[in-house]
Amino acid sequence: MIYSTATVPVNPEGETPLTRAEAWQGLERKARDARLFLPAGLCTRCDVVEESPTHFVREATTAGQDLREIITLEQQSKVTFFQAAGPREGAIVNELFEDEAGQLQLRFYCYIGLRGKEPNGPEEQAEQAQFDGETGYRAALLSTLKRTRELLAEGKL
Repeated sequence: MIYSTATVPVNPEGETPLTRAEAWQGLERKARDARLFLPAGLCTRCDVVEESPTHFVREATTAGQDLREIITLEQQSKVTFFQAAGPREGAIVNELFEDEAGQLQLRFYCYIGLRGKEPNGPEEQAEQAQFDGETGYRAALLSTLKRTRELLAEGKL
């Protein structure tokens, strides 16, 4: 199993401040259409195919792999991506919270496995290293906040 976590401040010094509501709008937009937030060409399809009061289902093609995710939103707080189909199984979470100093933080954490692969085998170890590395989820959190600021500046948030 792969467990990874990363936390970044939503409003580091020198950046345009985001309110919790603005940061949340960015997270919700990313959940509905990852293409707006990922590097160009990485996600070639991202469609909400089902919606209910408690969740929505998104189908996407990312890095050439088809995914189906059940996504729940805890308003202004947490987005959880349950991996229903694709190479991974488990859950990925993006969470907004205030730290002990009252500063808004964005945390990623996941607990997932790779379908059809040996637990803790070479594929899972490689995925773990990618998640925890310089281009992993900490970088993804930072790019999500950057893109949220851009959408806000463009009046699209």
